Amino acid sequence: MDMRIAGRIAARCAVVSLLAATAVMAEVPQSAGEARAVRAFETAQKLGTPVLYAFLKAMPKGAELHYHLSGGIYAETFLQDAVKQHLCIDPVTARYAKPPAGSTTLPTEPCPEGTISVAKAVEDQKLYDRLVDALSMRSFVPSDGFTGHDQFFSGNRTNGPSGWTGEWLTEVAVRAADQNELYLEVMTSPDFRKWIALSSQVAWPGDSGEGMDRARLAKMRDELVAAGVLNGIPDGRRQMDEAEATQRQIEQCRTAQPDAACDIKLRYIFTIGRGQPPANVFAQALIGFALCAADPRFVGINIAAPEDGRIAMRDYHLHMQMLDYLHSLYPQVHLSLHAGELAPGLVPPEGLRFHIREAIELGHAERIGHGVDVFYEDDAPGLVKEMAAKHIMVEINLTSNDVILGVKGRDHPLAGYRAMGVPVALNTDDEGNSRIDLTHEYVKGAEEQGLGYLDMKQMARTSFEHAFLPGASLWTQNDVFTHRIAACAASIEANSKPDAKCAAFLRTSEKATEQWELERRFAAFEVNPPMFAR
Repeated sequence: MDMRIAGRIAARCAVVSLLAATAVMAEVPQSAGEARAVRAFETAQKLGTPVLYAFLKAMPKGAELHYHLSGGIYAETFLQDAVKQHLCIDPVTARYAKPPAGSTTLPTEPCPEGTISVAKAVEDQKLYDRLVDALSMRSFVPSDGFTGHDQFFSGNRTNGPSGWTGEWLTEVAVRAADQNELYLEVMTSPDFRKWIALSSQVAWPGDSGEGMDRARLAKMRDELVAAGVLNGIPDGRRQMDEAEATQRQIEQCRTAQPDAACDIKLRYIFTIGRGQPPANVFAQALIGFALCAADPRFVGINIAAPEDGRIAMRDYHLHMQMLDYLHSLYPQVHLSLHAGELAPGLVPPEGLRFHIREAIELGHAERIGHGVDVFYEDDAPGLVKEMAAKHIMVEINLTSNDVILGVKGRDHPLAGYRAMGVPVALNTDDEGNSRIDLTHEYVKGAEEQGLGYLDMKQMARTSFEHAFLPGASLWTQNDVFTHRIAACAASIEANSKPDAKCAAFLRTSEKATEQWELERRFAAFEVNPPMFAR
């Protein structure tokens, strides 16, 4: 039998098995706590969005897996840090001043002609308001020739404050703890610009991926290594050491009264910018894989920047070839790839036909970020069935898809993914830029996608099932949350602690440890969910 045919048969059998397991799960009766939480949720839903928000804010939310640090920080913080860094801004364009020609140092007071200090700018309330609007989606109204996509990717944060990673991680963790989250995978990268720039010393063989193969990529890798591209790895690790030390100090994690944010587990996804020339992108990817192999805090790789950009569209296949080659060298490194963050009309129809499939089959993606155009891809039913069979999770970003792509409600593929058994979980993407938080996304899921309490509980569990934390899952079957492993099968109540056998297992698995705590938090929440009825 042709191996491709055999593979398709196996995939279809896996889908049938998954859908059957999902059906069985749907028939599992609600616990008394779940029934209580469902009633409270439905009451809150009837009373309006603010009440629903209050209910969902208290609900345990598991992990957030699609979070850009650069876009996660609110504009107000961005401006405060710009004041501390003595940066300058153009009050007309609301953009930070560019570094002088030939310099990488940001302009500081005294400011270049035509600009003023950010410290002076924020003293003017009208200008301050305009800056906050320029640095986010606040007050944005689309107009002819300027869409939400344009505003989101406007570049207004370019040349802004830098070197505040510890402070920004603190803001992220504090907000997460306030919403009953447990874990985040934050897309960020140390400053490797000096080392990535060495890629300019290496000639790329041609302007596109035509004829590119592993032999040529291997030769490029050797030349980049010889140029010193990987020499910055120790410095990158030191940068993260310093950032985390700052974060722990701000949160008072080593004092008698630590902040609740100290309990938020953070890991990092090294993020490649795909809008650069091929040698530059390959150098970024090489550094990212090497860093993930060397530093367990970096748990995976992603590739970002507008997917509809000219270079991103032209080189998409080439970028997947790069990831395929580097995955062969570093097979233990996880990949979660932005793919299908596109909509009809944004690019030609041909551009909607293959990105998600290539991200999975060539780029080795274990998770897909956005995945909005999936039903416009070639053989969409086959692709979605393959995603279900392989348990490829989709990181759903409802607000981001709405403001950037204009895709929401029935135009969004979430219902289709769920109907086909593809695992999904909610995320914010860029909560600071979008002026939201994760609770907002849960509200949007309820009001625009018809999600109920048990649906969102399933998504919270799914988020941990697909987190890149090391160790075995707490659950016996992928994406089916009905039976825990034998060692931890005992009932989990609000005040439970793992028994000796379960504790021994949890010590072997960071993932299962977080999953167990999520179950305990659900038990605590469901004992006394927020009630908004007399």
